[in-house]
Amino acid sequence: MDERLRSAALSGNIDALYYLIRDDADVLQRIDEMAFVDTPLHIAAAAGHTDFAMELMNLKPSFARKVNQCGFSPLHLALPNKQEKMVAHLLLIDKDLVRVKGREGHTPLHHAAKEGNVPLLSQFLDQCPNSILDLTIRKDTAVHIAAQNNHLEAFKAILRRLPTVYEVRILNLEDKDGNTVLHIAASNNQRQMIKLLIKSQKVDWNKVNQSGFTALPVLEAPAGDDSRESVSMLKHAKVPPLIFLGKMLLQSRCFTEIITDILEMKTDTINTLLVVLALILSMTYQAVLSPPAGA
Repeated sequence: MDERLRSAALSGNIDALYYLIRDDADVLQRIDEMAFVDTPLHIAAAAGHTDFAMELMNLKPSFARKVNQCGFSPLHLALPNKQEKMVAHLLLIDKDLVRVKGREGHTPLHHAAKEGNVPLLSQFLDQCPNSILDLTIRKDTAVHIAAQNNHLEAFKAILRRLPTVYEVRILNLEDKDGNTVLHIAASNNQRQMIKLLIKSQKVDWNKVNQSGFTALPVLEAPAGDDSRESVSMLKHAKVPPLIFLGKMLLQSRCFTEIITDILEMKTDTINTLLVVLALILSMTYQAVLSPPAGA
């Protein structure tokens, strides 16, 4: 990059920027043609020169999606430098900048989750709800990252803003080791996180990771007093929620055959069958409410 352009970006001098463009009309285009580069927008974003950055966004919006040689976009660089005003202005122009993947697949949302920055997480998810779907190279979501770093308030902020349509998918998504968010919360003995996940009724606590464990044995592994409450919560939540029972039933090979047989029955037979079924369901429900001692 021309040192005069770098200096203009560092000082936020818009007049100097246009002087260089008059002197060399392709000065920005040559930078844009490079695959990995610190653009003037990267420099201005890190330095907090909002007006200069907005001018560049008008001239070369593609700069905002470029990553430099270290794997960072302009928005990535604005975050650790606490440039909140810069972040807000960049997102006003393009909210999907939250989804730009940098080094190791980390987006600005992942960075905010790692730092436990609740205001930024809230801002990102409010402006770009679909950003929760983005995964790192290790298949971590922002929820995984918040749990890994024991950021309870960040974890809560994400759950509050998690679109209903994505809840089951995100909360049961497995990372590269097959761990769900519940596995991670259990391994860190995060009681409040476990409680929130159970309360959501969207979590499949019978999911097995690549080591062959559900969340319960992961939690029991340390065998410390601190984990007893969490173990108790998971043991009482071992009955799978109706959504998973329904899914298993619908996927059963014999489901269609059973329905066909029922439809061919006489009315009296169907009525008798319904009475028996009601009794079975009633007994099952009572068994769930009052499990045997030691269960």
